[in-house]
Amino acid sequence: MVLVLALGDLHIPHRAADLPPKFKSMLVPGKIQHIICTGNLCIKVLFVGELLLSKFQTIDWLWKLTHEVQDYLKTLCPDLHIARGEYDEEIRYPETKTLTIGQFKLGLCHGHQVIPWGDLDSLAMLQRQLDVDILVTGHTHQFTAYKHEGGVVINPGSATGAYSSITYDVNPSFVLMDIDGLRVVVYVYELIDGEVKVDKIDFKKTTTATHSAH
Repeated sequence: MVLVLALGDLHIPHRAADLPPKFKSMLVPGKIQHIICTGNLCIKVLFVGELLLSKFQTIDWLWKLTHEVQDYLKTLCPDLHIARGEYDEEIRYPETKTLTIGQFKLGLCHGHQVIPWGDLDSLAMLQRQLDVDILVTGHTHQFTAYKHEGGVVINPGSATGAYSSITYDVNPSFVLMDIDGLRVVVYVYELIDGEVKVDKIDFKKTTTATHSAH
């Protein structure tokens, strides 16, 4: 059994101060083997004269905060994979990434590149391009999970409940994937009216065929 934490669209500090305390109390070191993050840890700096210094303190402060978020995630699990969101300043984050965990090949992308945003057919096209069993994307800040074309497409939502360009009505959420052999159970944790609600979907691979090389 392998536990994979999927989260993203934190937008700390400009749209949210931090992860909800109830989430932080649940996410403890030593329990999770991999973390995949859809990006937008911290929003892009906008240079507007003196407003930058008065509102955001200094550029060094903002960079420090961005890396504090990344370092916090690494305290939960050192195996951290991050895709670059449109507001991430860290250019070392890739646009897309693939990794293999057990019998599953996972693909990671923020999702702002996929038009229309959150469109299942467009996401399925990306899933085929990356040649993955499980595609994890963000950007819409709304949790979704679909069994589609022999695979799974997951959006863990916004872990902080940050608003998006699509909606201001966002419940904080994240996903835990329990991968065991050819089976993965996707648990979604969503903070609704101060209480953490949990739902799940169960997916089993029907073949162990290897993916084509890229």
